[in-house]
Order: sequence, then C-alpha cells, then structure tokens
Amino acid sequence: MYLRINDILWLVTFFIVGAIFGSFFNVCIYRIPRKKSIISPRSYCPMCGHTIPWYDNIPIISYILLKGKCRFCGATIPVRYLIVELLAACLFPINLYIFGIGLELLVVLVLLSLLTIVAFIDIETGLIPNVIVLPGMVLGIGLRSLQGKTMESILGFLTGGMVLYILTALSNVILKKEAMGGGDIKLLAMIGAYMGWFYTLIVLFGASLLGVIFALPLRKRKIVFGPFLAVATLITIIIKHFKLIG
Repeated sequence: MYLRINDILWLVTFFIVGAIFGSFFNVCIYRIPRKKSIISPRSYCPMCGHTIPWYDNIPIISYILLKGKCRFCGATIPVRYLIVELLAACLFPINLYIFGIGLELLVVLVLLSLLTIVAFIDIETGLIPNVIVLPGMVLGIGLRSLQGKTMESILGFLTGGMVLYILTALSNVILKKEAMGGGDIKLLAMIGAYMGWFYTLIVLFGASLLGVIFALPLRKRKIVFGPFLAVATLITIIIKHFKLIG
C-alpha cells in the first residue's frame, strides 16, 4: 500500500509515543510488584539509588548509548527495558496502520498496553497484579460500551473467567494439581471484556497451544501462562480484524 508523507509522519509519531509509553511500562513492571508508586519519585538506579537524569532516560536511545550500564555505578540495566520500549514503539504504529485513528485503535492499544505490563511482571515474578487486571476489566467494558458492544463485552468477560475457572477446577480434581492460578483466570476475564466471548475462546486455545509448544522441551518445569495469553491475544486481534476466523 502506498504511504503518503502525512501517513509516514503519523507512523513515526506513534513510534515515538509508543517508545515513551514503553518507558512508563518499565516503571510499572518494576514498581508495581514491589508496591511502590509509579508516579514518584523520578526514575532511579535500583543499585546505587541515583536519580536518572533526563538525558539518560530517553527511550531506546539512552539504553544503546549507555551500553546497558548505569552511568553512575556501572550496574547492568536489564535488557528487558530495551525490549519493552522497542515492543511498545512497534505496537503503536503497527496498530495505527491496521486500524487507523478511531475508538477501535484506542481499545486495542489499551488492551495491548495492559497485557505488556502484566506479561513482563508475570515473567519476572510469577504474579499477575490485581491492580492492573481489575481496573482493566472495568475499562474494557466501558470502552466497548462506547462502541455499543456492552453485552458482547460482558459475555466475553464472563466467558474468560468461567471457562478457565472450570478448567482449573477440573484439573484440581482429576490431576490433583493446580493447572492455572487465580491471576490467569482474572487475566483472561479482562481479555474477554475487550475481545468478546468467541474470540476469547480463540485466545485461550492459542495460548494453550503456544504454552504446550514452549513447555515440551522443558518437560516438567512450571511455566507462567500470562505471556502466552498476551501473545495469543495479539494474534487473535489480527485474525479478528482481517476476519480470518468467524
């Protein structure tokens, strides 16, 4: 598809905005599990406690220029910071290109932003914070209501929560072990509020398939499910938009 200069400027702008949001996501990923404010104080090095100056806090660029090291103490900055900023910087313009400016773009970006934060927290701590998923549920139903999809959103919310709850309960009874945590159940319920009941089932199927593929080489090692739900949601959003299923 031919891109005009104006289109390119919009994509570049969304890349920059996405990178800025990615920097904020990193703050959330680090501070929320530690029950710290995501507003204050300013960003600081967790090793030496030195406040990071603005010129060392430019998304993507600062990490590369500093070679992943703190300017003051030389401590290694986790590569996760760069990954999250790059991920958000790419997700924002890609979804702009797919959906264009409008309410659907806002809905998708809100959902993917929440999932990015939750997925990386889950990877690092094995926890899915209520402070993200519970408001995320309400926000999802609210945004879909603005599109006239209140019932679809509520059905998706109920489907996401109840299906995974039932599967987990059956696993507890039959296999005598917990297959999913309560956080995963709430996360899928949140996803359902945005995706609707049918595509929530697609997300669950896709996440389960990805989880099995990833877990096979690890054999009996426990894996976190949140990242697979996030990746499956992104894939399903694309499938839903291009009407590849349903």
